[in-house]
Amino acid sequence: MNTVILLILLVPIIEIYLFIKIGSQIGALNTICLIFITAVIGIYYAKYEGLNTLRSGVSQILKNEIPIYEIISGAALALASLLLILPGFLTDIIGFLIIFPWTRKFFFRKIPKKKYKNKKNFIDGEYEDIDDKN
Repeated sequence: MNTVILLILLVPIIEIYLFIKIGSQIGALNTICLIFITAVIGIYYAKYEGLNTLRSGVSQILKNEIPIYEIISGAALALASLLLILPGFLTDIIGFLIIFPWTRKFFFRKIPKKKYKNKKNFIDGEYEDIDDKN
């Protein structure tokens, strides 16, 4: 079975199960409040981390380095924000794990550690426009 179809089926089933279990322990109103609180806190923290990633990316560009980690980190933060907006405890846990920098670095440890530089061969010279009529 395709992995995407399996995820589309399993995630809502797990979310409903967690809603029922947590709702029976802390109550329905507290469960709803907890979902909204995690979404609001997660979105604000995602905004904060997104700005830090943007700032780090700009500093990498100013150093004439390609911000590989920052680009991937920005995409991961966008995914984490989406997961935090979706109601549910499983998606909130995954979203928070992606947002925190130390777990994000753990997930992306396969990215090479060396710094990529923009190294291009340039030929420095002067030119003069020559008119065909002269």
